[in-house]
Amino acid sequence: MSKRDYYEVLGLERGADTKEIKKAYRRLAQKFHPDRNPDDETSAEKFREVSEAYEVLSDSEKRAAYDQFGHAGVDGQAGGFGGGGGGFGGAGAGGFSDIFGDVFGDIFGGAGGGRRHPNAPARGSDLRYNLELDLESAVAGTSVDIRVPRHVECERCDGQGAEPGSSKETCPTCAGHGQVRMQQGFFAVQQTCPTCHGSGQHIKVPCHKCNGEGRVRETRTLSVKIPAGVDTGDRIRLNGEG
Repeated sequence: MSKRDYYEVLGLERGADTKEIKKAYRRLAQKFHPDRNPDDETSAEKFREVSEAYEVLSDSEKRAAYDQFGHAGVDGQAGGFGGGGGGFGGAGAGGFSDIFGDVFGDIFGGAGGGRRHPNAPARGSDLRYNLELDLESAVAGTSVDIRVPRHVECERCDGQGAEPGSSKETCPTCAGHGQVRMQQGFFAVQQTCPTCHGSGQHIKVPCHKCNGEGRVRETRTLSVKIPAGVDTGDRIRLNGEG
């Protein structure tokens, strides 16, 4: 069965810019997401189709290849959606998890579109705490203490992830570059190293306390000031608190 034109799948003209592509994908992904359509057996296939189209059109190199050669130019590069496998797919190559994060990350407090440098520290997920107040406190305002989980630097390894007395080594897979080059036919692409996940270093003996993560989970008490006149559904954002 032949594939539909990716621009047609997203309802776009060929000259659409990055914002238009992202907006179209966000709308269609929300519409066809299987979790929102549990009784529609076709929703999963439609969701896969729009996700595959976005994966190609949101990447400048893949889009250029597609514009010139059509599906033949990108077959094997959309590996995360069953588009022929090859050496390009998977989460390490910017598969569905990266796509979902790029498009929906700004809704949930992400850093916006675009991909971060592979050696940059990953942004932690936002935490949500539901708080119930009595009418008097909601009207007059109050301060409450809440306990929330967060990750902090591991004291045993000072955040390095390696067992004390041992050290990190240059990643044998990428030789410390943090990325590996994959080539298939005329096309070549760099992807995050699957061994070191972009850090360029390999932990031979992981820290026993944090299992090589460099951080551990703890619970912290935060004091939150509730302004007067809050209503059901209001949100108060605390920045920099994990």
